[in-house]
Amino acid sequence: MALPTLQTLRIGLVGAGFIANFHLEALVAVRNVRVAGIFSSRAEKREAAAAKAEALGLGPCRAFTSLESMLGSGEIDAVWILAPNDVRIEAMRTIRDLAAVGGAGPLRAVACEKPLARTLGEAKEMLGLAREAGLIHGYLENQLFMPAVQRGHDIIWRRAVPESGRPYIARAAEEHSGPHEPWFWQAEKQGGGVLLDMMCHSVEVARFLLTAPGEPRAALKPISATASVATLKWGRPDYAERLRRAMGPEVDYSRRPAEDFARGLVRLEDPQGNELVIEATTSWAYVGAGLRLSLELLGPEYAMEFNSLGTGLKVFLGGEGGSRSGGEDLVEKQNAERGLMPVIEDEAAAYGYVHENRHFVEAFRRGEAPAETFEDGVEVVAMLMALYRSAELGRTVGFDEPGLDAYVPEAARRSIA
Repeated sequence: MALPTLQTLRIGLVGAGFIANFHLEALVAVRNVRVAGIFSSRAEKREAAAAKAEALGLGPCRAFTSLESMLGSGEIDAVWILAPNDVRIEAMRTIRDLAAVGGAGPLRAVACEKPLARTLGEAKEMLGLAREAGLIHGYLENQLFMPAVQRGHDIIWRRAVPESGRPYIARAAEEHSGPHEPWFWQAEKQGGGVLLDMMCHSVEVARFLLTAPGEPRAALKPISATASVATLKWGRPDYAERLRRAMGPEVDYSRRPAEDFARGLVRLEDPQGNELVIEATTSWAYVGAGLRLSLELLGPEYAMEFNSLGTGLKVFLGGEGGSRSGGEDLVEKQNAERGLMPVIEDEAAAYGYVHENRHFVEAFRRGEAPAETFEDGVEVVAMLMALYRSAELGRTVGFDEPGLDAYVPEAARRSIA
């Protein structure tokens, strides 16, 4: 039975960390939405996030002490799962259990941040739980909704492809100096290292660029994966000690490192049997102004490219800079405080969070599936696990090889042990 269209979608956030702040800032530009509740296991985080939602005019918003109490309030139509990777599956199990006994109130939809899970087995369970709960589901992949990506995709497929044929290579890279929170650096909690944390963006935005408008993403069949990983910077003794001091004793890259550099190549086939290539590079060992995203799409007679640090706005800050404290007021993962600095005028919009949230709110409000679903999240994790397995075995891995569902990346296995 079709769901009625809601005048206002009331959403609840599970998690109140760095990514939740991006979503709150993005939702200011979205109509027909209210952030009605926020749950985090850390009281100071949930209270601060709820206060921010109120200050931004997104409320009234309440901070809840449990997921059960938030859903039991009867004020939540959709949930955004933004919690750390290791607790997402438990959150989804709780949602399924509550839905089974009528304890989820008017909940109609669930969205989950990238990556959907730490392993392919977990990702498939996330999808199964959403289906069992009878919920519309969406996979929050912000880079796919970046204005540059959406505009470039439209131009290439509308103007270039009809003249010379569909694209055959998509390159994507994401690089910065490392994550904000300790759990990202702990392979058993995060699921791996930079490959899982950031290549999930790269392979999916590349797959989107290679897919024709209106064509199902499954039209591109993955054939094989080849990858290599390395710990280049943060395993060095001085940097491992620096990381331990910053993140706490549970983060010890001298004994339990994960990769801080990864390169992967995924071969696919289009519906006509032509070979396509996704080439992705990710790094936590990049030194530059800050987070750098770069994309290329190549076809028979055309090319598209984007670099997030090639901004229109730049500022020069001279002198010794002794009076300026460090921050991220110019660009995410900012590394420098003086010199000629690129400035991203509106990061929530430039990185796709505004368009992403606008799309998901409208889809869920109308009772429709969004452009990215948990099925896409499962396919992304399948590509990541194949890449990890290739790096560990030192050979190309086919997607038809058995054992991928149960595979756990080597760094996570070592960390657990």
